[in-house]
Amino acid sequence: MKLTTLNFENNPNIGLFAVATDGFCLTGKFIRDKDAELMASVLKVPVHKLSVLRTGFLGIFCAGNSRGVVVSDKLHDDEIAELKKKTQVLVLDSKQTAIGNILLANDRGCIISKELEPLRNQISKFLGVETRVGTIAGLDLVGSLAVANSNGCLVHKAITEKEKALIEKTLGVSLMQSSINFGNQWIRSGLVANSNGFVAGDQTSGPELGLISETLGFL
Repeated sequence: MKLTTLNFENNPNIGLFAVATDGFCLTGKFIRDKDAELMASVLKVPVHKLSVLRTGFLGIFCAGNSRGVVVSDKLHDDEIAELKKKTQVLVLDSKQTAIGNILLANDRGCIISKELEPLRNQISKFLGVETRVGTIAGLDLVGSLAVANSNGCLVHKAITEKEKALIEKTLGVSLMQSSINFGNQWIRSGLVANSNGFVAGDQTSGPELGLISETLGFL
C-alpha cells in the first residue's frame, strides 16, 4: 500500500501533528496506536510518538530529512533527549520555534526561510545537502506550503516561476502545484509523505489524491 487517508481525532490536518522522512516518522503522543501502525505500513519507516513544547505539533516544530531532524532550542531538554533516542538532532539557536513551517527538505536539497539564513551552513552540513534561501508565493513559510520527497514536490498553486525553478534545482525533483483536503493550498497541513508512500487528510478529494500520487512518484 502506497497511500492512505486519515484524520486525527476528526481533524484532517494531519500534517500539523506528524513529520516523515525516508528514515523515520514522528507524531504526537495522542495519535492512536492503530493509526501509527497504519502510517508505518504506508511510509515503511518506524513511527515514534513524542511531544514538542508539551504539544503534539510535531509537523510545525520539526523538519528534516533521513539524516535527522532540525528543531529549535526552545524545546524542553527532556524532549530533545527523547528525540535524540530516535534520530540525529540539530538544535538551532534561533528565535524561530516553528522550524517545520520554514524549512523544506528531501535527501537531495533544502530550502529555508530567510529567517534561518544565518544558520544555513549549519543546516546544510547537518542534513548533508545544499541549502538555499527561498520563498513560495512570496511567503517565507516554505515548509508549510510544500511537501517533497526524493521523487517530486507538491506545492501551493500561487508559486512563481522563479520560485519553482529554485526549488526544482535545489531539491533535484519536478514540482507540481495542487491542494490538499478539498482545496486547502497549505499543502503541509494535510500531507505526510516520504519516498515510500504518503498519508493525506481524509477530506482530500480523488483528483487531489491522484495528483499527489503522480507528483510524488506513486503512479
